[in-house]
Amino acid sequence: MKRPFSENPHATPSSLATPDEEMHQIQRGSDELLAQTGAVSNGSVMSPAPNHADNNNDAKKVKLDTKNPGAPSRVIHIRNIPNEVTEAEIVHLGIPFGKVTNVLVLKGKNQAFLEMSDEVSATTMVNYFTNCTAQLRGRAVYVQFSNHKELKTDQTHSNANPSAQAALQAAQALVNQTDTQGGPNTVLRVIVEHMIYPVTLDVLYQIFSRVGKVLKIVTFTKNNTFQALIQYPDVVTAQAAKMTLDGQNIYNACCTLRIEYSKLSNLNVKYNNDKSRDYTNPNLPTGDPALDSALAIGGMPFTGMPLAGVTPTAAALGAAGIRLPGQPSPNCVLLVSNLNEEMVTPDALFTLFGVYGDVQRVKILFNKKDNALVQMSEPHQTQLAISHLDKMKTWGKQIRVTLSKHQTVQLPKEGQPDAGLTKDYSNSPLHRFKKPGSKNYQNIYPPSATLHLSNIPPTVDEEQIKDAFAHAGASVKAFKFFPKDRKMALIQLGSVEEAIAALIKMHNFQLSDSSHLRVSFSKSTI
Repeated sequence: MKRPFSENPHATPSSLATPDEEMHQIQRGSDELLAQTGAVSNGSVMSPAPNHADNNNDAKKVKLDTKNPGAPSRVIHIRNIPNEVTEAEIVHLGIPFGKVTNVLVLKGKNQAFLEMSDEVSATTMVNYFTNCTAQLRGRAVYVQFSNHKELKTDQTHSNANPSAQAALQAAQALVNQTDTQGGPNTVLRVIVEHMIYPVTLDVLYQIFSRVGKVLKIVTFTKNNTFQALIQYPDVVTAQAAKMTLDGQNIYNACCTLRIEYSKLSNLNVKYNNDKSRDYTNPNLPTGDPALDSALAIGGMPFTGMPLAGVTPTAAALGAAGIRLPGQPSPNCVLLVSNLNEEMVTPDALFTLFGVYGDVQRVKILFNKKDNALVQMSEPHQTQLAISHLDKMKTWGKQIRVTLSKHQTVQLPKEGQPDAGLTKDYSNSPLHRFKKPGSKNYQNIYPPSATLHLSNIPPTVDEEQIKDAFAHAGASVKAFKFFPKDRKMALIQLGSVEEAIAALIKMHNFQLSDSSHLRVSFSKSTI
């Protein structure tokens, strides 16, 4: 899966100075680098050596008027930018705060300068990013006033940098749009492309709330594409979210966010459930009486609790469930309700939910045995389980899976009667995702009538496997070994419900003295 942002943007790069050194650099005027640089072409530092004279034809020469360091200026100095950042991305940082009049990118120095039309706009931008870390391509960048009053471009070279000119023209066009035309607005329309892995409302909340306070979310499917409307309290935050997150992947190489402004100015949310959420009104009904009843027993209201540590640019959701330093531990506990009391056991829930993550603990509620708590190892695993198992018919009943209000499953105290309803699996050898970046993440599918079997020993044939499944109560409709690998096979059963029950019974089934069967859901059919 994509660790959409494979680096922790909050980790200070080794190339950065210490806070004291940074302060010293600021006071000296670290953007005096411009005075040492002959010219830039397409944002790159150009050498003034004679043999590079041809490059000066499309170079942008810069003159800077200095002023007292630390004082407000309409020129903003941006440090620690990634090498591949474009002028357009730098310009977009300033768009929410006012008109951008000039831009200069020094890629070789990982710095950029942005000139705003006035000091008020520049001050608003610096103050905003003092409280909310600016990000470019998953990397934290540092925004401060420049020691210079303005960026002066030699007019004879005003068109020397086409990318800078295009970025400034696009910025002006964006500012000129109106809300009704889909211009800057508090409501964003989000389309998730290449959605190989499930994306839920809570995943979107976690991503977009890193940029600013999210008020409401409505999700829907249109033209077979998962989409969402996300409302922020102000245009500045919405623009910052669009600039930061548009084009980013939620998981590795898939689930790409495409963001545009909605023509709506406000979202009307009637229910707080897995499709819509009003975070300003957590007491809205879910629209499902059975779920409301279950939540009253052991669940939590839909308040939008963060679920996974995700960088503001979406790139850190991924398979490893990244948590940022200082971030509260997200909720990893699920409430499973409407279970079949006669069939459910901690081991059965461990096996079923273990398809979507590493189950740490399971507790079947003593006074209401059709309810259970399942603790996963990572927050994104809870989302996978909710996405794939909620409303699935299991043992004759449609189970419900939602987040619990509990942060952890408590083990019974020593001597306290439990009747075997609580089990700890933290040291289980059967966890599927123990290794970071495990390939098992690439083979996670919804429950299906076809099961994928692996770890089949060469001494076991098709009839033995079919007999074992029949003995477990399944009706086998088809079976097929993988042509190039007899250690794996597909087995098709009578229904999805049958396959769920068979997976619970047959995963880790002993086929020989040294081999235990591995079972998962398949996307294929025979």
